[in-house]
Amino acid sequence: MPTLTAVPPMPEVTVPLGLLIPNGYEYYFNRRPDRPHFTRRAFEFRSEPVFLPLVHAFLDTCAAAQSEEYRFLFDLLGTELVSNAVKHTRSGLPGGTYTLRVDRSATGLTLNCRDGGDRADRRPGYGHRSHLAAARPADGVACEGGRGLALVDSLASAWGDNGMPRFRKVWFRLDSDLAGSVWPDA
Repeated sequence: MPTLTAVPPMPEVTVPLGLLIPNGYEYYFNRRPDRPHFTRRAFEFRSEPVFLPLVHAFLDTCAAAQSEEYRFLFDLLGTELVSNAVKHTRSGLPGGTYTLRVDRSATGLTLNCRDGGDRADRRPGYGHRSHLAAARPADGVACEGGRGLALVDSLASAWGDNGMPRFRKVWFRLDSDLAGSVWPDA
């Protein structure tokens, strides 16, 4: 029987992120408003941190026809949903993915983040609902979680989730005039 030898350390390789974009989807990431009349865009991202520039480019391109302030806020809230998916769900495990879907209407954009579901190995029934909650100011700094969702709750026009721990979809809506957001008053 042959003896096994250890694999020597491999050098780190930098791959241009453009090589990871499938043909025909380049316009999802170009940060230009050249296709402002889309009604829906969706893309599945791998959960490694190296893909975050692609997430930023995707979000910025979807909001490219909006004001710079709107684009900043849309990216901020979108990356908060992505961070939660990677940190708190099975999407953040090795090989995990999450999907971002942007729906455009005449009054604004809605972002859905579908992740791999709860990391816990419990298997609640399909009828079991468990909605996410944002931290409240009364909870103070010592609260265990929900601080990022408090940001989404304050800055988005509306937000929510499907309540399904096995395959969670968290969404927010940002109206073009920023109605319902505390951002203009901040």
